[in-house]
Amino acid sequence: MINHLQGRLVEKNPTDVIIECNGVGYFVNISLHTFSQLPATENVKLYTHLQIREDAHTLYGFSTGSEREIFRLLLSVSGVGASTARTMLSSLNPEQVRDAIASNDIATIQSVKGIGSKTAQRVVLDLQDKILKVFGLDEVSSVSSNTNKNEALSALETLGYVRKQAEKVCDKILANDPTATVETIIKQALKNL
Repeated sequence: MINHLQGRLVEKNPTDVIIECNGVGYFVNISLHTFSQLPATENVKLYTHLQIREDAHTLYGFSTGSEREIFRLLLSVSGVGASTARTMLSSLNPEQVRDAIASNDIATIQSVKGIGSKTAQRVVLDLQDKILKVFGLDEVSSVSSNTNKNEALSALETLGYVRKQAEKVCDKILANDPTATVETIIKQALKNL
C-alpha cells in the first residue's frame, strides 16, 4: 500500500522515526540497522511495510529494499511476528540474517534474543529456498563454503564438544583443505579435539 516515504526527518530514535511528507508526519518503526544507516541530513527515504491488524495499522521502515524483503520473508514464518523480525534485523544486519539462513547457520539466528532453537530451525527450514531464490545463488555462493563447516560444527556440538574450540579446529582444517567434506572435517576434528 505504501511502498516508501521520502521527506524531512523530524524525529530520530533508535526504534522509530517521524518523517514529514507534505505536511503529514508518519510514525515509522525501524530496526537498529536502519537507524545506523540514516543520514545526518534532514531529507530521507525509507522503504516501508504496512502491517494492518484489527487494532492497529503499523508502519515499518527500512534503509534498503533488501532489508524490507528479508523482513517480509521473516514475517511469513509461523511464530515470527513483526517485533521478532525487527529484533533480528536489529541484532544482525540484513546480510548476516540472509547468509545465516542460506548457510543453515541456526546458531547465529538463535543468538538473537527471544529466538529459541525451534524457531531458529523453522526460520532456516522455511526460508532457505526462498532466500536463495530471491537473492540469487551468486550472492550466497560465498556462504556455501561455510555450509560444510557449520554442519560439522553442529555434529561436534551434538557429540558434546564446546563450539568455540571445535570452530578453531574446523577453521584450521579448512585452511589446509578448503574443499573438505563434512565427514572429513568431523574425522580430522575428532583427532585434534
